[in-house]
Amino acid sequence: MAAALKRCLVRRRDGRQQHGVAASCLRELRDKASGILAIDKDREPITLVLAEDGTIVDDEDYFMCLPPDTKFVALAKNEKWSSRSSDSGTTWLSKSMDEVDSGVEKWKQLARQLKDDLSNIILMSEEDLQVLIDVPHADLAEELAQSQTKIQVLQDTLQQVLDRREEERQSRQLLELYLKALKNEDSILSKVAESEAVPRKEMDVVDTGTSSTSTSAKTVLSDQILAALKEKPAPELCLDSQDLELVLKEDAQALASALRWDKQKAEALQQACDQELSKRLQQVQTLHSLRSTSKGKKTLPLGDWVSSKRKK
Repeated sequence: MAAALKRCLVRRRDGRQQHGVAASCLRELRDKASGILAIDKDREPITLVLAEDGTIVDDEDYFMCLPPDTKFVALAKNEKWSSRSSDSGTTWLSKSMDEVDSGVEKWKQLARQLKDDLSNIILMSEEDLQVLIDVPHADLAEELAQSQTKIQVLQDTLQQVLDRREEERQSRQLLELYLKALKNEDSILSKVAESEAVPRKEMDVVDTGTSSTSTSAKTVLSDQILAALKEKPAPELCLDSQDLELVLKEDAQALASALRWDKQKAEALQQACDQELSKRLQQVQTLHSLRSTSKGKKTLPLGDWVSSKRKK
């Protein structure tokens, strides 16, 4: 029994005219395409690729699985497929300006592109999408020969595409911030590791002058830390985490004596240092959690980010 014939459409790489061909196998399709497209014998054998994405079709079983009316591009010897060869909706982009009536308004040109192929929405710029969104329903309905109800649905779809692009832009910005935060975290952790590896210099012991034997009258804080606590308006922000821990461990009375403050003011300073240290630890834990999530899921936990819609 003879194999069933499959309907196919073939054209040259740089041509727009398509030819219908019925073939029972891939070899027969190649032979008929060479004849119909008038390809010279010295430029054979030809290669058939899918017009949609340039996939080379050289397997009989794969050819038989393709649906009827599949579009092919015939490439002669040494020819290569390119995206410009595709007729999946991008051909209108390569049209020269001479082919466009200069007297036609821009929105009408865009409307005709949609009329030819609705998938051209994907290829339009944000500016073009906004132009079509701003066109009055009645005018666009008349141009596309559709009801105003359908035009409303179309413009809502265009708005959704526009909003989605804005969301993607914000997501990319969030990704950049996230990667920057990870980089900063790595820098902080590396510095902490280096400081732990090097023995910490012996702290200077400051005698407050009250008593050489009283532990409450002495402090183990260095002169540098004491100067920062006394001179800086927000000293807890100027000290590293290790110094903050030292301030917290210090006796409030000894700290007050070293700074020549009252005990209440010294306790308030320790409370501020405690809050700052807790905040830093929480930030580090959050970054570790984000990193674990991103490594486990291979995606960044961007969350739900809602972009404001542009006004029509």
